[in-house]
Amino acid sequence: QVQLVESGGGLVQPGGSLRLSCAASVIFSLNAMGWYRQAPGKERDLVARITNDGTINYADSVKGRFTISRDKNTVYLQMNSLKPEDTAVYYCNLRRTVSPLDYWGQGTQVTVSS
Repeated sequence: QVQLVESGGGLVQPGGSLRLSCAASVIFSLNAMGWYRQAPGKERDLVARITNDGTINYADSVKGRFTISRDKNTVYLQMNSLKPEDTAVYYCNLRRTVSPLDYWGQGTQVTVSS
């Protein structure tokens, strides 16, 4: 059974930084790990994703502010220059590329407020 354990959310003032971490209990040879977020009343959207070969995608709204990285089965999201509109529940995602299947973490709240 695949488990994704997230950490690092919290409350931060505008302009501040947070770092999210997510460790997967198993990993697939062909995969992508990433972060999605969901604000109240909105859909869950991709924030950033990194594949096993290092290909990275960012949402336009976070380019230049967020950085995704990974070390084997752990993915990190460094979030700088945070804005109130970044407030959401952030979900870690592991996608098995062959016979595609998504796994999700439990979500961690990020609140940007003064």
